[in-house]
Formats: sequence, structure tokens, C-alpha cells
Amino acid sequence: MIFWWSRWEGSFVDSAPPSYQGHRYPVEIIFHCVWLYHRFPLSYREVEELMLERGVVVSHETVRRWCAKFGQVYAGALRRRQPRPEDKWHLDEVFIKINGELKYPWRAVDQDGTVLDILVRDRRDTAAARRFFRRLMKKTCSVPRVVVTDKVRSCGAAHRQVMPSVEHRCHKGLNNRAENSHQPTRQRERAMKGFRSTGGAQRFLSAFSGISPHFRPRRHLMTALDYRAEMTIRFAVWEQITSAAGRPTTA
Repeated sequence: MIFWWSRWEGSFVDSAPPSYQGHRYPVEIIFHCVWLYHRFPLSYREVEELMLERGVVVSHETVRRWCAKFGQVYAGALRRRQPRPEDKWHLDEVFIKINGELKYPWRAVDQDGTVLDILVRDRRDTAAARRFFRRLMKKTCSVPRVVVTDKVRSCGAAHRQVMPSVEHRCHKGLNNRAENSHQPTRQRERAMKGFRSTGGAQRFLSAFSGISPHFRPRRHLMTALDYRAEMTIRFAVWEQITSAAGRPTTA
């Protein structure tokens, strides 16, 4: 439990709270709908139904607008509270179909499974890998000690151009950390019956990769008591970044 405590306690930083000006619904309803949509494989209509069961009348279109407006804001605030990434990065790409065309979400995670970045590209050639490497280093403001990829040649070529001094391990069996990180995305893709556009996929995955992992600690390494304590901390962090902590509850 000390590890998880220190991991979050030492990463708190100040950030501007999201603005809810002009919204007639209480903050608690807005962030709860955004949490439901990004944490569980639900559609907007299913979130609407869950809220109706609790006596809250809100349309699925309103839920969609809330997720589009606040999803990336919440995800960015959670990322700013994360500790610095570890020095071993796992990079991988998968394919998705959007309107019948293949697109490639590039994903990077560190050795603890923390998602560092996701970038949806039309190709998986050297230019795409090179852009992802540069974007990744700029976003994390760090350079890894080791980069692990599968046997896609474009990754090796981009590595030699962008970070030649970094050790590169190229082996399919070593990259299970990144491949396992794709599983929640695949689950959501099936629930959403696919993505409608490249931009929509990028916006959703950017928010989803920041919010969903926050509520998915490595439960298999914890006792039930430690897991509940860790989730209590994470829900408290969630309330802080959504500016809900300390607000009076609105009926």
C-alpha cells in the first residue's frame, strides 16, 4: 500500500479546473456520466438509461457533448498528476477499420503499463513511426533507456533516426506489455461498433487512455483491503480534478 500511496501523493500538481459555466446540470452529474462512459463499455444511450434509473433525465446527445468537451480535459488533468514515466518503453501498433479503411493506432506504455501516448495514423511506415517517437519524447519530456518493439521494420528505421543512442530490443515475445494494453481499446471498439472517423478515434482514445487506466490498478498484485483503499484514493483524485470536491451536493 505504501507504493501506491507515494505514487499518487508525490504527483499532485496545480492545474486550472475545468469550467462548467453555462451548464444547467450539477457538476456531479456531468463528471459521473463522463466516468460511466469511459470506465465501462457503455453507449451514450445506455448511460442515459442508467441515469434515468437514478431519477436524472438527461439525453444521450447531452452525454455525448459532455464526453467530447470534458473527456480530454479530465484525462489531461489525470496525466499531469502521474509520476514521471519509467525508462523502459514498449511501443506497438494495431489496425482498426474506419469506413472500410485501415488505420493504425500507435501506442506507447512504460514498464509499469502506464499509457504514455496514443496516435492514430493512416500508415505504419517509417515516417509515421518517426513522428510518433518525436511526439512521445516531446510529450513526456524524457528519453528512455530501452525501447521495446515488435519486428515491424519501420520502428527500427525510425529508432535509428530519432534516438540512435537508446537501446532497441526488437522481439515479439518481449512486447506483451504493449499488446495487453490494446485489450481495453478493442473491447470499447466492439461496444461502439467501430469508429466513425480518424479524428473521432483520436479524440476518444486520447480521453479513454487517460481516464480508464486511472480506475484500473493492478488488482492482481493487491489484497482486497489494499485494492479498496487504492480505489478510494483514486476516486478522491477524480473528484479533485473534476472540481467536485468540497462542493455542496445538488438535488
